[in-house]
Amino acid sequence: MSGIGTLKTGAPARARTGGRRWLKWIILGPLLLVVLLQLYFFAMVCWWTQFNPSSTSMMRQQLSALREQNPNAKLEQVWVPYARISNNLKRAVIASEDANFSEHDGVDWDALEKAYERNNKKHRVVGGGSTITQQLAKNLFLSGSRNYLRKGQELVIAYMLEAVMDKERILEIYLNVVEFGRGVFGAEAAARHYFRIPAANLNAAQAARLAVMLPNPRYYDRHRDTSYLARRTAIIQRRMNAAELP
Repeated sequence: MSGIGTLKTGAPARARTGGRRWLKWIILGPLLLVVLLQLYFFAMVCWWTQFNPSSTSMMRQQLSALREQNPNAKLEQVWVPYARISNNLKRAVIASEDANFSEHDGVDWDALEKAYERNNKKHRVVGGGSTITQQLAKNLFLSGSRNYLRKGQELVIAYMLEAVMDKERILEIYLNVVEFGRGVFGAEAAARHYFRIPAANLNAAQAARLAVMLPNPRYYDRHRDTSYLARRTAIIQRRMNAAELP
Protein backbone atom coordinates (compact mmCIF):
# COMPACT_ATOMS: atom_id res chain seq x y z
CA MET A 1 0.00 0.00 0.00
CA SER A 2 2.84 2.37 0.80
CA GLY A 3 4.28 1.78 -2.66
CA ILE A 4 1.00 2.76 -4.30
CA GLY A 5 0.88 5.96 -2.23
CA THR A 6 4.40 6.87 -3.34
CA LEU A 7 3.45 6.44 -7.00
CA LYS A 8 0.39 8.63 -6.58
CA THR A 9 2.32 11.53 -5.04
CA GLY A 10 5.48 11.12 -7.14
CA ALA A 11 3.93 12.00 -10.52
CA PRO A 12 2.55 15.42 -9.46
CA ALA A 13 5.88 16.21 -7.78
CA ARG A 14 7.77 15.43 -11.00
CA ALA A 15 5.28 17.53 -12.97
CA ARG A 16 5.82 20.47 -10.64
CA THR A 17 9.61 20.09 -10.94
CA GLY A 18 9.37 19.97 -14.73
CA GLY A 19 7.09 23.00 -14.75
CA ARG A 20 9.52 24.99 -12.65
CA ARG A 21 12.38 24.00 -14.97
CA TRP A 22 10.50 25.27 -18.03
CA LEU A 23 9.57 28.46 -16.20
CA LYS A 24 13.22 29.01 -15.30
CA TRP A 25 14.29 28.69 -18.95
CA ILE A 26 11.45 30.93 -20.13
CA ILE A 27 12.82 33.62 -17.83
CA LEU A 28 16.55 32.94 -18.13
CA GLY A 29 16.62 32.01 -21.83
CA PRO A 30 16.00 35.53 -23.17
CA LEU A 31 18.42 36.98 -20.60
CA LEU A 32 21.10 34.56 -21.75
CA LEU A 33 20.52 35.54 -25.37
CA VAL A 34 20.84 39.22 -24.48
CA VAL A 35 24.12 38.57 -22.66
CA LEU A 36 25.50 36.55 -25.59
CA LEU A 37 24.50 39.32 -27.99
CA GLN A 38 26.35 41.91 -25.89
CA LEU A 39 29.43 39.67 -25.80
CA TYR A 40 29.29 39.42 -29.58
CA PHE A 41 29.05 43.21 -29.93
CA PHE A 42 31.96 43.69 -27.54
CA ALA A 43 34.11 41.12 -29.33
CA MET A 44 33.53 42.89 -32.67
CA VAL A 45 34.31 46.28 -31.13
CA CYS A 46 37.60 44.89 -29.79
CA TRP A 47 38.41 43.41 -33.21
CA TRP A 48 37.84 46.76 -34.89
CA THR A 49 40.38 48.49 -32.69
CA GLN A 50 42.99 46.85 -34.95
CA PHE A 51 41.10 45.93 -38.11
CA ASN A 52 38.82 48.00 -40.33
CA PRO A 53 35.15 46.99 -40.77
CA SER A 54 34.54 45.60 -44.25
CA SER A 55 30.84 46.45 -44.02
CA THR A 56 28.25 47.63 -41.50
CA SER A 57 24.62 46.93 -40.73
CA MET A 58 23.58 50.18 -42.42
CA MET A 59 25.61 49.34 -45.53
CA ARG A 60 24.05 45.90 -45.82
CA GLN A 61 20.54 47.32 -45.42
CA GLN A 62 21.14 49.97 -48.07
CA LEU A 63 22.69 47.49 -50.50
CA SER A 64 19.73 45.15 -50.05
CA ALA A 65 17.32 48.01 -50.81
CA LEU A 66 19.29 49.05 -53.90
CA ARG A 67 19.39 45.50 -55.22
CA GLU A 68 15.62 45.26 -55.07
CA GLN A 69 15.64 47.69 -58.00
CA ASN A 70 18.97 46.70 -59.54
CA PRO A 71 20.37 43.23 -58.76
CA ASN A 72 23.85 44.43 -59.81
CA ALA A 73 23.89 47.51 -57.57
CA LYS A 74 27.06 48.21 -55.61
CA LEU A 75 27.94 50.63 -52.86
CA GLU A 76 30.46 53.45 -53.28
CA GLN A 77 32.93 53.12 -50.41
CA VAL A 78 36.72 53.29 -50.18
CA TRP A 79 38.52 53.10 -46.85
CA VAL A 80 41.15 55.78 -46.22
CA PRO A 81 43.23 56.22 -43.04
CA TYR A 82 42.61 59.10 -40.66
CA ALA A 83 45.56 61.12 -41.99
CA ARG A 84 44.12 61.08 -45.52
CA ILE A 85 40.83 62.69 -44.49
CA SER A 86 40.81 66.48 -44.56
CA ASN A 87 40.85 68.14 -41.15
CA ASN A 88 38.17 70.40 -42.61
CA LEU A 89 35.77 67.46 -42.78
CA LYS A 90 36.69 66.27 -39.29
CA ARG A 91 36.01 69.73 -37.86
CA ALA A 92 32.82 70.17 -39.89
CA VAL A 93 31.36 66.85 -38.76
CA ILE A 94 32.15 67.57 -35.11
CA ALA A 95 30.71 71.09 -35.39
CA SER A 96 27.54 69.80 -37.04
CA GLU A 97 26.94 66.49 -35.27
CA ASP A 98 28.65 66.49 -31.89
CA ALA A 99 30.32 69.67 -30.59
CA ASN A 100 31.38 67.93 -27.35
CA PHE A 101 32.85 64.87 -29.06
CA SER A 102 36.31 65.24 -27.52
CA GLU A 103 34.91 65.69 -24.01
CA HIS A 104 32.09 63.20 -23.42
CA ASP A 105 32.38 59.48 -22.68
CA GLY A 106 30.21 58.41 -25.61
CA VAL A 107 26.87 59.86 -24.54
CA ASP A 108 25.88 63.51 -24.22
CA TRP A 109 23.16 63.35 -21.58
CA ASP A 110 22.18 67.01 -21.98
CA ALA A 111 21.54 66.44 -25.68
CA LEU A 112 19.57 63.29 -24.90
CA GLU A 113 17.40 65.15 -22.41
CA LYS A 114 16.61 67.85 -24.97
CA ALA A 115 15.79 65.20 -27.58
CA TYR A 116 13.50 63.43 -25.10
CA GLU A 117 11.62 66.67 -24.47
CA ARG A 118 11.22 67.27 -28.22
CA ASN A 119 9.97 63.73 -28.73
CA ASN A 120 7.40 64.12 -25.95
CA LYS A 121 6.06 67.30 -27.52
CA LYS A 122 5.73 65.57 -30.89
CA HIS A 123 4.44 62.32 -29.30
CA ARG A 124 6.89 60.34 -31.42
CA VAL A 125 10.64 59.86 -31.81
CA VAL A 126 11.77 62.68 -34.10
CA GLY A 127 15.34 63.02 -32.88
CA GLY A 128 17.77 61.06 -30.78
CA GLY A 129 20.40 63.53 -29.57
CA SER A 130 23.03 61.00 -30.63
CA THR A 131 26.76 61.64 -30.38
CA ILE A 132 29.17 60.59 -33.11
CA THR A 133 29.97 57.52 -30.99
CA GLN A 134 26.28 56.59 -30.77
CA GLN A 135 25.82 57.11 -34.50
CA LEU A 136 28.78 54.81 -35.14
CA ALA A 137 27.24 52.19 -32.84
CA LYS A 138 24.00 52.36 -34.83
CA ASN A 139 25.77 52.25 -38.20
CA LEU A 140 27.91 49.26 -37.24
CA PHE A 141 25.28 47.03 -35.67
CA LEU A 142 21.71 48.36 -35.65
CA SER A 143 18.87 49.43 -37.91
CA GLY A 144 17.69 52.92 -38.75
CA SER A 145 14.42 52.44 -36.85
CA ARG A 146 13.56 54.95 -34.13
CA ASN A 147 12.44 53.46 -30.84
CA TYR A 148 13.66 53.51 -27.26
CA LEU A 149 14.69 49.83 -27.23
CA ARG A 150 17.09 50.39 -30.11
CA LYS A 151 18.26 53.59 -28.43
CA GLY A 152 19.11 51.66 -25.29
CA GLN A 153 21.20 49.18 -27.23
CA GLU A 154 22.89 52.08 -29.00
CA LEU A 155 23.94 53.52 -25.62
CA VAL A 156 25.43 50.21 -24.49
CA ILE A 157 27.49 49.82 -27.67
CA ALA A 158 28.59 53.47 -27.48
CA TYR A 159 30.08 52.83 -24.04
CA MET A 160 31.80 49.72 -25.40
CA LEU A 161 33.36 51.76 -28.20
CA GLU A 162 34.60 54.43 -25.82
CA ALA A 163 35.96 51.79 -23.41
CA VAL A 164 38.31 50.17 -25.93
CA MET A 165 38.95 52.82 -28.63
CA ASP A 166 40.42 56.28 -28.47
CA LYS A 167 38.52 59.21 -29.98
CA GLU A 168 40.68 59.32 -33.09
CA ARG A 169 39.89 55.69 -33.95
CA ILE A 170 36.17 56.24 -33.36
CA LEU A 171 36.18 59.27 -35.66
CA GLU A 172 38.27 57.44 -38.27
CA ILE A 173 35.81 54.54 -38.46
CA TYR A 174 32.81 56.88 -38.41
CA LEU A 175 34.10 58.98 -41.31
CA ASN A 176 34.78 55.85 -43.33
CA VAL A 177 31.39 54.17 -42.86
CA VAL A 178 28.81 56.93 -42.40
CA GLU A 179 26.26 57.36 -45.20
CA PHE A 180 26.66 60.48 -47.37
CA GLY A 181 24.14 59.68 -50.11
CA ARG A 182 22.27 56.95 -51.92
CA GLY A 183 24.72 54.06 -51.81
CA VAL A 184 27.58 56.43 -50.89
CA PHE A 185 29.45 55.61 -47.69
CA GLY A 186 32.55 57.17 -46.20
CA ALA A 187 34.47 60.39 -46.73
CA GLU A 188 36.49 59.27 -49.75
CA ALA A 189 33.48 58.08 -51.73
CA ALA A 190 31.54 61.22 -50.75
CA ALA A 191 34.31 63.59 -51.82
CA ARG A 192 34.58 61.87 -55.19
CA HIS A 193 30.80 61.54 -55.62
CA TYR A 194 30.03 65.21 -55.00
CA PHE A 195 33.24 67.07 -55.85
CA ARG A 196 35.41 64.67 -57.90
CA ILE A 197 38.32 65.04 -55.48
CA PRO A 198 39.87 62.84 -52.76
CA ALA A 199 38.79 63.32 -49.15
CA ALA A 200 42.22 64.75 -48.30
CA ASN A 201 41.57 67.77 -50.56
CA LEU A 202 38.19 68.90 -49.23
CA ASN A 203 38.13 72.61 -48.47
CA ALA A 204 36.13 74.20 -45.66
CA ALA A 205 33.00 74.94 -47.71
CA GLN A 206 32.91 71.46 -49.26
CA ALA A 207 33.46 69.79 -45.88
CA ALA A 208 30.73 71.85 -44.22
CA ARG A 209 28.30 70.93 -47.00
CA LEU A 210 28.99 67.21 -46.58
CA ALA A 211 28.58 67.45 -42.81
CA VAL A 212 25.21 69.18 -43.14
CA MET A 213 23.96 66.37 -45.37
CA LEU A 214 24.52 63.69 -42.75
CA PRO A 215 21.11 63.72 -41.01
CA ASN A 216 19.33 63.01 -44.30
CA PRO A 217 21.94 62.12 -46.93
CA ARG A 218 19.71 60.38 -49.48
CA TYR A 219 17.39 63.38 -49.62
CA TYR A 220 20.23 65.87 -50.07
CA ASP A 221 21.85 63.65 -52.68
CA ARG A 222 18.72 64.27 -54.78
CA HIS A 223 18.19 67.90 -53.63
CA ARG A 224 21.61 69.52 -53.59
CA ASP A 225 20.54 73.16 -53.99
CA THR A 226 18.02 73.68 -51.19
CA SER A 227 18.08 76.99 -49.32
CA TYR A 228 18.30 75.15 -46.00
CA LEU A 229 21.42 73.29 -47.13
CA ALA A 230 23.07 76.57 -48.13
CA ARG A 231 22.16 78.34 -44.88
CA ARG A 232 23.18 75.47 -42.66
CA THR A 233 26.46 75.03 -44.54
CA ALA A 234 27.36 78.67 -43.87
CA ILE A 235 26.59 78.23 -40.16
CA ILE A 236 28.72 75.10 -39.83
CA GLN A 237 31.58 76.70 -41.74
CA ARG A 238 31.64 79.53 -39.18
CA ARG A 239 31.68 77.04 -36.30
CA MET A 240 34.42 74.80 -37.66
CA ASN A 241 37.39 76.66 -36.20
CA ALA A 242 36.01 76.10 -32.70
CA ALA A 243 35.67 72.33 -33.21
CA GLU A 244 38.26 70.40 -31.19
CA LEU A 245 39.90 67.47 -32.97
CA PRO A 246 40.86 64.38 -30.96
